Amino acid sequence: MSKLETNTIAPSTGTTLTLGESGDTVQVGTGATNNLGITEVDQWRITANHSGVSVITANWERVDTYSYGGLGTGMTESSGIFTFPSTGIYRIDFFAAAVATGGSSDYMRADIDHTEDNGTYNTASVGYAGNDANHYANISIFSIFDVTDVSTHKVRFELGQNQANTATFHGSTSQSRTSALFTRLGDT
Repeated sequence: MSKLETNTIAPSTGTTLTLGESGDTVQVGTGATNNLGITEVDQWRITANHSGVSVITANWERVDTYSYGGLGTGMTESSGIFTFPSTGIYRIDFFAAAVATGGSSDYMRADIDHTEDNGTYNTASVGYAGNDANHYANISIFSIFDVTDVSTHKVRFELGQNQANTATFHGSTSQSRTSALFTRLGDT
């Protein structure tokens, strides 16, 4: 096995990353971009219960309890529409916790909707759960979104069920019950 050639990114001082054989290193100098890790992680949740069939347009907050530790600039939200802080490939996770309070629910649904033109939304990911009266269910879904323009590529979340107002999706100001997690995986 041959060793990698040594290429220095000016200036030559910085962090050393060992790649394989003893002596194989990469020098990342001051001002150089390393692209070796996740640069954005942000988590949001709804603070009040949600019922009916609709996009979640209100009661969103950034998680702020129990030593929450986001990374980067973070998402912005307005009337349930989330805007990304920078371009890149993002993983979006959505978790919905619900209870069927008014009788059984044949299905409860959670959607992640993407737009690439700041107006036309398409369901990128959908999850379902069925539930008997007064029983709890959790839905967990994710999508990968190539955000090439932060002014047009946005995301929103929708909840629903087949029988109006029989399921209540839980919100809380201290626990993430129905929540979204945004992770920037890398460059577009």
